[in-house]
Amino acid sequence: MGRIFETRKHTMFARWNKMAKAFTRISRDIAIAVRSGGPSIDSNPALRRAVQNARAANMPKEKIDGAIKRASGQDQKDYETIVYEGYAPHGIAVLVVTATDNPQRTVANVRSIFKDWGGNMGQAGTVGFLFKHMGVFRLSPDGYDHDEVELELIDHGLEELGEGTNDKGERQVIVRSAFEDFGRLQSAIEAKKLPLVSAESEYIPTMTTELDADRAKEVLELADALEQDDDVQQVFTNLA
Repeated sequence: MGRIFETRKHTMFARWNKMAKAFTRISRDIAIAVRSGGPSIDSNPALRRAVQNARAANMPKEKIDGAIKRASGQDQKDYETIVYEGYAPHGIAVLVVTATDNPQRTVANVRSIFKDWGGNMGQAGTVGFLFKHMGVFRLSPDGYDHDEVELELIDHGLEELGEGTNDKGERQVIVRSAFEDFGRLQSAIEAKKLPLVSAESEYIPTMTTELDADRAKEVLELADALEQDDDVQQVFTNLA
């Protein structure tokens, strides 16, 4: 079949691997949401966010329903969210957000990855003060007045409204709030029937550090290695 097939096969496998990772992450988000707030989408804002993210990732409906059903069962693994902190090479701060049913396994894996890639894992509070925990909503940009929406959402916890792009280069409106206002702002967005694409929490660096290309590459390699661990949900750095 030749080189063209090999190239296509590599691209397809890479896409499937990325999709499988996303589905695993979303399934764990669903499990955590169901355990904390019940299986009803109508009364559980965290579950609504997880389901919305699943749809945005093109997760099949039967997989979403299956994840909710499994999370409601007695034999479902009890996942918990744990944040680990450390330093990448050249002193760059790193936050690693995990969802795990075995914290001992996860902390050992994360510590090993830090060590193997030239970083250092620290104690709680080591770098956390360099980040702000925020709720982030991504909206479709069309069909409403952005300035009007910004004024209306300020009373519901809005801290920042701007524009960005997704992985496909499509334009999106990005709405941010402090994490403690996550649910309040979500309710306002839903009440106004704004075109919500996805919603998740992020750690935004309060100050960033610039490095030259070679040093920055070392930091990104560590972040990529962390993201390959099955328990790791998100990795945040203060690399500019």
